[in-house]
Amino acid sequence: MNKNLKNSLLASAVIAALGLTACNDTKNVAIETKASTASTITEPKEVVSSEQQLASLYQLAKQSLFKQRALSATMYGLSKKDVGQVISGEMEFFSPDDEKQLRAKLLSISNEISNIKLEGGDITARNNQQVMAGITRYFAGEPSFSIGYIDTWMGLSPFIVNQINGPLIDIPRVMQNDQPITSEQEAVDYIARLAQFDKLAATIIEKQTADAAQNWLPSKVTLQGAIKYLKGFTSGAVEQHPFVSVFREKVEKIEFLTTEQKQSFIKQVIAEVSQVVYPAYQSVEKASEALLGKARSESGIWAQPNGAAYYQDAIKQLGDSELTPTEIHQIGLDEVARISTAMDEILQAQGYKNGSVGERMVALNEEPRFLYEDSKAGREELLNDINGYISEITTKMAPVFKTTPSYQVEVKSFPVEVQGGAPGGQYTSPAVDGSKPGIYWINLRDMKANPKFGLKTLTYHEANPGHHWQIALNLDQAELPFLRRIAPYNAYAEGWALYSEQVAYELGMYENDPFGDLGRLQAELFRAVRLVVDTGLHDKRWTREQAISYMSEQTGTAESDVVAEIERYMAWPGQALGYKLGMLKILSLREQAKTRLGDKFDLAEFHDVVLLNGAVPMAVLSRNVNHWLDSKL
Repeated sequence: MNKNLKNSLLASAVIAALGLTACNDTKNVAIETKASTASTITEPKEVVSSEQQLASLYQLAKQSLFKQRALSATMYGLSKKDVGQVISGEMEFFSPDDEKQLRAKLLSISNEISNIKLEGGDITARNNQQVMAGITRYFAGEPSFSIGYIDTWMGLSPFIVNQINGPLIDIPRVMQNDQPITSEQEAVDYIARLAQFDKLAATIIEKQTADAAQNWLPSKVTLQGAIKYLKGFTSGAVEQHPFVSVFREKVEKIEFLTTEQKQSFIKQVIAEVSQVVYPAYQSVEKASEALLGKARSESGIWAQPNGAAYYQDAIKQLGDSELTPTEIHQIGLDEVARISTAMDEILQAQGYKNGSVGERMVALNEEPRFLYEDSKAGREELLNDINGYISEITTKMAPVFKTTPSYQVEVKSFPVEVQGGAPGGQYTSPAVDGSKPGIYWINLRDMKANPKFGLKTLTYHEANPGHHWQIALNLDQAELPFLRRIAPYNAYAEGWALYSEQVAYELGMYENDPFGDLGRLQAELFRAVRLVVDTGLHDKRWTREQAISYMSEQTGTAESDVVAEIERYMAWPGQALGYKLGMLKILSLREQAKTRLGDKFDLAEFHDVVLLNGAVPMAVLSRNVNHWLDSKL
């Protein structure tokens, strides 16, 4: 980063979003000194500055979160030094008391951060103070809702048992993909975690039951999807379960273990999966089946106690917006009309003239030339194409990106047992120490859901210049407090990834590829439709079937994808809003910069302004961009 740009970024005044409380003036805390009665000399003690107090609170926030979210610590590659205790063999627990303590602690830290009067600190320090207060408040969740659980990505997640996320989905993924097994102790740690799944399941049932006692119940569809996942998790032979096969593959590579030691460890893993893990999942399955009779027939969060207030808070937290659901719904309708017109022009030019845009896209999706073979060879071809798209665009990004992240990205397909509830694509972060790359996950459950004309765009969104580029650059900002390096600002992150699809278009990645460009527009249309169906479900009281019908008719997307998407929005109110709302804000700021700078506008420099101060609320991003513009004129 050049010095002038960094100074302009640091000079930006920042207001924390996500419910940040106003800063109050308080006196700096000093360590009192007491004169000894045996001496007339008082030795001076060090005064703790406000910046030191804040640094301690930032560390306390990180440790408080990850001590109770040990698997997330493993995912990020954190050590005992980072967390303040050994966590590699620890499990996460989610009882009402566990969640209450975590949320109260983080809310208290947020308030402490806000209430420190930062005297003499530079703009970097003030920036950190205000954004860190917002992040800790985000992880504390809305205090008026004790339901759900705290997720280290989306903050307050409303249903601890659902078909797309939650401890029983996320913890196995971390253990299988992120937990290192390169030594005897690490093998022991893995087994120690397996041995605690009974307690994990018990706390999940306790939380699920406590939420139900407050009449906070998921829809029948959400609960049925969760039960299907839980059944599938324990349906195969223990010896072939991913918990066993992944461990076996990793432990076999530990050269200094004898064959007997390796076999002993493998037998222990099989025993724990058979005697602890499978019964644990079956217990949650049984508890969830018992709740089915009470589960809601309604599809939206509006049906929950105080559901309208919950949804408005979700719009604020996950959409980073003060707009009403009705206003967002209309933005969605307007964007659907605009993008559909652009798609119609391409379809007409390519000879597809009959039927609605959605109907023509359905027909296009049936043409063999656009489909990968539904076979092992077809799946391998798809993965090879994805890797090719990443390599191709990365070599062309230099003119519009000055700074390159240090972390690499890999492509993997979702494990079969989670494909049913997983999205079409997803990205997970690298380990901080670089021991694990970022991962772009692709869902291969239905090969018709991955037409060739749409694969480029999904890849640019999940990898480069989308999620991987942004998240890896955020991790590279080592001078930021750690929670800022993993800041979960949904509208910023998803808005950037959707904006990246347009950047790819501007770089010429769809030149002489009208069907690829059609896939890009279909993906953007998909995100515009999300504004309509999310607000439809959670505010306008649409049914699941209404939402599926609208999305299918408008986008022409494969039915399997549409059903999974709508059921995802039912479980994650508000999350789907961040994509389009965030993209529109970034584009608005870019147009503002072009207008003010004219010929002086440099897109690469604009991208540095957006990316190199870390993920931030949109209000903060606006101030960063405006100060940069002021410094240029």
